[in-house]
Amino acid sequence: MSSFDEAKRDAADAAANSDQLAEIVALLKAQQVVQQQPPATAPATPQSTGGAAKWIGVGVGGSIFLITVALSAVAVAITAVALTICLLVLRAMWQDIKPK
Repeated sequence: MSSFDEAKRDAADAAANSDQLAEIVALLKAQQVVQQQPPATAPATPQSTGGAAKWIGVGVGGSIFLITVALSAVAVAITAVALTICLLVLRAMWQDIKPK
């Protein structure tokens, strides 16, 4: 082998190494660019306080609660009256049956 052939082969090897090194450098630069980008954040959704809707809900819920309490009080009153009438009738019957 002549020195010319050796130089030719060394030049081809150097060119191949240069291509590989260029690819490696490009890959490293791409990794740096990816690492420097801030992570994508989700778009911020405005948090609504629910202004009017919240207060309408509170009003409806409160009204239903108060109606329930009122109906319960009426039911207790009806029960008390019915029980009183029943006791008075039973007392009158007892007075009639009781020997004198």
